[in-house]
Amino acid sequence: MAPPGRPWQRLVSGSTVGPFLALVIACAFFATQSDRFLRSGNFSLVIQQVMVVGTLAIGQTLIILTAGIDLSNGAIMALGNIVMARLAASGALPPVAAIVVGIAVCASFGLANGLLVTSIPLPPFIVTLGMLNIAFALTHIYSNEETVTHLPDALTALGNTFRIGATDVTYGSIVMIALFLLFAYVLGQTAWGRHVYATGNNREAARLTGIPTRRLLVGVYTVAGTIYGIAALLFVARTGVGDPRAGQTDNLDSITAVVLGGTSLFGGRGAVLGTLIGALIVGIFRNGLQLMGVPSIYQILITGILVILAVTVDQISRRRAS
Repeated sequence: MAPPGRPWQRLVSGSTVGPFLALVIACAFFATQSDRFLRSGNFSLVIQQVMVVGTLAIGQTLIILTAGIDLSNGAIMALGNIVMARLAASGALPPVAAIVVGIAVCASFGLANGLLVTSIPLPPFIVTLGMLNIAFALTHIYSNEETVTHLPDALTALGNTFRIGATDVTYGSIVMIALFLLFAYVLGQTAWGRHVYATGNNREAARLTGIPTRRLLVGVYTVAGTIYGIAALLFVARTGVGDPRAGQTDNLDSITAVVLGGTSLFGGRGAVLGTLIGALIVGIFRNGLQLMGVPSIYQILITGILVILAVTVDQISRRRAS
């Protein structure tokens, strides 16, 4: 449920304490294994590497808090990045208009997910699995399987860097962090956020208390789709191209970040700042193991183990609370 207490306490919850300790322990371990790990440039690189998945995970968090799940977010992001890249590169629209259209396409897919989940209704798993395939197919049809290059500067501007001391920081990283702070505030400080938690705890009870749960869920999925559109722009900015093969595993990576961040897959419990910690845990592990020279396949293996452990902890805590 939504964390009670003082305003600053409502921005986070007790579920973030464990992930934060895990992050600190991971940093301490890798610091002993590589003298390059604690360099500020390396931490900036980690944030850049989790920038897209972290942004996708914000939308995923909103949906999981309502006891749903979104398997389509990576594919929707891929479609959005191709739409804005092709429209801008071809000159069909000015760059800013192309960005708006790309984000709007992603938002419309989120809206469609929400309407199917609430109106028919269908399970979120089935709806978003189907939408994954639809978005994937449309991406490859629209792109003709071609990567879009020679993009206008407006599309890649967030990939530019500025210096803090001796460290290069991308503007896209700042956008991701700002989004996390914004939605931490929205979930912890607004009626809409409290309704999200209430719906995730018990949708029928929330409806009986007067919360318009159907409209709320449609709004959550639409907002999530809009966030996926922003992630598409961050992907284009970071890579400098529109890639139809983008995001193929990002749906699972975003779920991993949410789970590792302490948000319950059963809904109603968690915090979006925990998701940021979860994304950083994945990024830190992959970066640290790479610095140690560990093959990438073992990085995936360890990530899978971490997810199972996180879900196990969630199950145990739920049983103790019941």
